Amino acid sequence: MSHTPLAALLLVGALTLGPLAHAAPAAAATAAKPKPAPAALPVPKPREVSTHHSVMIDGRRIEYTATAGTLLLYNDKHQPTASVFYVAYTKDGVRDAGRRPITFAYNGGPGFASALVDIGGFGPRRLVWPAPGDHRAEQPPYRVEANADSILGSTDLVFIDAVGTGYSRIAGVGTAKMFYGINGDAKAFSQFIQRYLQATGRLQSPKFLLGESYGTTRSAVLAQDLVGKGIYLDGVILCSTVLDFATLNTNPGNDLPYELYLPSYAAVAWYHHRVNPRPADLQAFVGQVERFAGGAYAHALFEGSALPAAERDRIATRLAQFTGIPAALWLKADLRMPLSVFQRNLLGDGNSTGRFDARFTTPQLQPLDPESGNSAAGAATTAIWGALSAGFDTYLRDSLHWRSSHLYVQTSGTVFKDWDWSHYTPPLSTLAQGVGSSKSLGHTRNVAPALARAMSNDPSMQLLLNNGWFDLATPFGATNYTIAHMGLPTSLQHHIHEDYYAVGHMLYLNPAVLPQLAHNIDAFITHAASRG
Repeated sequence: MSHTPLAALLLVGALTLGPLAHAAPAAAATAAKPKPAPAALPVPKPREVSTHHSVMIDGRRIEYTATAGTLLLYNDKHQPTASVFYVAYTKDGVRDAGRRPITFAYNGGPGFASALVDIGGFGPRRLVWPAPGDHRAEQPPYRVEANADSILGSTDLVFIDAVGTGYSRIAGVGTAKMFYGINGDAKAFSQFIQRYLQATGRLQSPKFLLGESYGTTRSAVLAQDLVGKGIYLDGVILCSTVLDFATLNTNPGNDLPYELYLPSYAAVAWYHHRVNPRPADLQAFVGQVERFAGGAYAHALFEGSALPAAERDRIATRLAQFTGIPAALWLKADLRMPLSVFQRNLLGDGNSTGRFDARFTTPQLQPLDPESGNSAAGAATTAIWGALSAGFDTYLRDSLHWRSSHLYVQTSGTVFKDWDWSHYTPPLSTLAQGVGSSKSLGHTRNVAPALARAMSNDPSMQLLLNNGWFDLATPFGATNYTIAHMGLPTSLQHHIHEDYYAVGHMLYLNPAVLPQLAHNIDAFITHAASRG
């Protein structure tokens, strides 16, 4: 991009202002000229680099081809708009490869690349993650090893980087507005998947989506778009789910997130031995808290300032028993504990729990500040980011032989900052009523109706929900509430499957969890694919 020197700009201003006093009509004519269209961006040629490897999964050696490559996206005039980077793993020696299950996987953010779900735990190679408190393991060198718990045993895998992340970037006549938003992002992924399936002859394969975090939001809208184009899906796998952002955002007047976060607060308190006495059975304990959250606690929040003082004290005492946070602090918070306050006060030793994975902790830079200040990047992020950044770059270069003059963008603040969060799901959004224009009422940050519509239009589609007990970014209570209110017909409720794991947001960070996670996903894919 060229930049005009300041002196030149001043000169242009002087030349423009001078004639204005004497030739207004000419200036008006000049102003009426349309702005020239922005110059098209470079369009890189699509390329692929394939390498051959093997991995032992369930005692069987699997030979596979790893392909790192790029694929172009186009607008309606077949003008290129973006170059999308992907890494695909396909099993070798399959008699009818065109009918083997294939899973398209991605991370979230928005603004995160998909390296994390690739070498994090689902691909055939995996990073050795540092355990909570093992600060030496957070430093290089980092190890990438064969992943015996990869889901490559049951499905081929294609990991896709969203435009603006990884090596995926806007090209040709593309603009940020085309891709940085709920709808544009889903359309880009939809086009990529259709083009990939067509180019590789995989349209007859059982097809699955696997999204993590915001990737689950993407999956809901993407599933609807694909089904609408005749690309039917056998299953959608959601890891650490967020479909309705009203269940997470504690805006004034919205008490729902406080109710839905409480079971996760209790699970985290249980993990850190802040519950006394500490129940032996976590799941039973959480079930007790869920009943309280949806009953007496929800009623207390509904009452607001009309809640009698004695009842307020009783509720605060119960909250303290479930979370280890003193009743006095719950009362000071008006029974509504913001996430950052919980993280900073649970341990009581100047450390804060992680948001993505509350098993991890990090020292607070400002422990006496009542408001969350400029502290660390977050306990879980701090623990894994060095391994992810260095490990994936080394893996691409040394194992997959991919070379690029660009930097791999693990996370993009620009994408997140420019994101368009509005979403419209006709015809379900037309049911919205209230104050405002029909257009504004129909736009929402709830994509669950899109997933319900996709499952209704593709009635064999199965849904798998994977939750971490210690996830404070997308709490399991919010997931369960959203799924129960997504409007799915009763006849399709049995298509929903759900599992829980002793880990946080990134389900693969706990090596003790990974075998069971892989087993459950493999079983889901095998079951869903066999139904066809």
